[in-house]
Amino acid sequence: MEKEKLVGQGVKFERIRRITGYLVGTTDKFNNGKKAEEHDRVKHDTTGITK
Repeated sequence: MEKEKLVGQGVKFERIRRITGYLVGTTDKFNNGKKAEEHDRVKHDTTGITK
């Protein structure tokens, strides 16, 4: 039996976020205020979503 391969498996990508109007890949250069804003954002759960 062949193991099922997931779509996109093995594809590398960089996460880009929009924070205070700026597109950023990492938050390592953010000051404490911007880091707090990112931390306080609501994280939406995607488990249970079916196609």
